[in-house]
Amino acid sequence: MRGHIRQRGERSWAVVVDLPPDPATGKRRQKWHSVKGTKRDAERCLGELLHQLNTQQYAEPTRLTLAQYLEDWLAHKASTVSRTTWLSYAGIVRSHIIPALGHLPLTALTPLHVQHWLQQQLASGRADGRGEGLSHRTVQYSHAILFRALRHAARLQLVTRNAAEAVQPPSLQRREFPVLDTGVAVRLLDAARGTRLYVPVFLAVSTGLRRGEILGLRWSDVDLGRCTAEIRQTLIAVGSRWAFAQPKTSRARRRVALPASTVTALRVHRQEQDGHRRQLGPAYRGHDLVVCLADGRPWDPRTFAHGFERLIARAGAGHLRFHDLRHLHATVLLRQGVHPKVVADRLGHSQIRVTLDTYSHVMPDLQHGAAQAFDAALAECAPDTQRDGSAT
Repeated sequence: MRGHIRQRGERSWAVVVDLPPDPATGKRRQKWHSVKGTKRDAERCLGELLHQLNTQQYAEPTRLTLAQYLEDWLAHKASTVSRTTWLSYAGIVRSHIIPALGHLPLTALTPLHVQHWLQQQLASGRADGRGEGLSHRTVQYSHAILFRALRHAARLQLVTRNAAEAVQPPSLQRREFPVLDTGVAVRLLDAARGTRLYVPVFLAVSTGLRRGEILGLRWSDVDLGRCTAEIRQTLIAVGSRWAFAQPKTSRARRRVALPASTVTALRVHRQEQDGHRRQLGPAYRGHDLVVCLADGRPWDPRTFAHGFERLIARAGAGHLRFHDLRHLHATVLLRQGVHPKVVADRLGHSQIRVTLDTYSHVMPDLQHGAAQAFDAALAECAPDTQRDGSAT
């Protein structure tokens, strides 16, 4: 590639480089860059530009802002990822990245901009105006999305480097969730009895399903005769609305065995739901949902969360989250000696390692049981004189 410099003013220079010919017409193309400073500064700029062209690292100057590029990137990702993943990307981009960095020209974004943005997100990044910081997990996920978007921009030669690549995201802070027992479940179920929350709480405690999986569960996915439920769709919040989506991974699309107590509760619930349907007639908006509003409409996840907060207040369950009921289910199974692989399958974890890492804090109790089991097995094989500790 060739290039040259021209002086424009006393300390102003034009650096001109030849670009590859236009692929459609074959015509010559040139790009002009302005440099303030000495002639040596202009020569240095020319050398850097020619090196970038020769190594295919050159990015043509563009007036595209980061916000404009990210919207284009989201449009591109819509056909390459699942709807659930895309909605997650869009939520982070539009709620956290664009408001803070979107005004910057794409080519002007620097690692320092990204670093300051991450610090601000940790300190006061909530989009609802509360002034509180986001969790380390959310900030790390936001960084990962920006990294992926800028990596794509680099492939398109819109930028010469990925500004997010040079910045270390915050490390995850391990959240020690409370170790719950079945007593908490009994209190919650007693408080929920007679309300629409009874069945979703029962399902969460007895199956470990996620909130979205419970709110998206259809009767056509439930086989009460065989005591199973197929997880085939979830209900998610999208801005101020809701939407059905497929589970994100193949492991999340799973079949879960239902305890007999859960089947009994579902049979009663279905009879009550059929009664509401007959009473409302055409006004019943059926989506075949197991858990829904009285008129059959889906139960918005945010409205559901508010209702659950009121329930735990009545039950005196402290700051319990609905997701903690999933943890309760897993903890109970592990303490009952159920193999972690079975627990991982019920929860829809991608790998058993996720299950072991998440519930490692309940493992000490299991370790003591394993040690005692080994002693018992060894004692069965030892001579009678060794069982009481006497010498042979």
